[in-house]
Amino acid sequence: MSPDKRIEIIRSWIFNYLSEMDKPANCLVVGVSGGIDSSVVSTICAMTGFKTLAVSMPIMQRPELHDLSIKHANWLINKFKNAYKIELDLTRGYISWEDTMREFKFRDEHGFANSKSRFRMLSLYQIAASTSGLVVGTGNKVEDFGVGFYTKYGDGGVDISPIADCMKSEVYAMGKELKILDEILEAEPTDGLWSDGRTDFDQLGMSYYELEDAMNDPSSEKYQDYVNIRKKNLHKMKPIPICKFDGL
Repeated sequence: MSPDKRIEIIRSWIFNYLSEMDKPANCLVVGVSGGIDSSVVSTICAMTGFKTLAVSMPIMQRPELHDLSIKHANWLINKFKNAYKIELDLTRGYISWEDTMREFKFRDEHGFANSKSRFRMLSLYQIAASTSGLVVGTGNKVEDFGVGFYTKYGDGGVDISPIADCMKSEVYAMGKELKILDEILEAEPTDGLWSDGRTDFDQLGMSYYELEDAMNDPSSEKYQDYVNIRKKNLHKMKPIPICKFDGL
């Protein structure tokens, strides 16, 4: 499928979803990180004609990542009259919370990284509640639904997920078609949750192209590596376990 056709399908799907809601929504709220996924999603959202809020939420953010999110937001509002940017620095509130956790000796560093993502989700939903909006997810088929590389109840907490059935390569192809900034198209993927600047490759041990290849080809030499990563994160992709009393 060509990138322009895929873009139009997603645009129409978002437009129809909002138009057919029982409780009308008039705003699309997207957290923008300076990465390709959020850049593509926020752009397609703006293409629907609905009010689109591109929200940048730095938490002790590395300057180069924050700069990219602001550059994209500026590009977006210059291109679409229905697009708006919001910059919320969540650092002070997050540090206060982290200090409390450390005081009580709940100090897991991976937990702190995930909690930054949950702080952002909390903020997006407050904005959505205040604007009759929907929180729009930016996860793709490889990261979120292939290996579960996202934060449960963080960036995984959304109302709609328009690119969840798109491979990473397809997202990049749409980004090129949309003329997303070259700096974003060429940037090394990262979740931006670590102060040391570690990339997604550093955390996964595989590139997205290797992961995509393994997902499509069980004979790939990296297939078992993909399966091992996926197994660790399956709990995120399965429904919450319920103790049932049916038939008792």
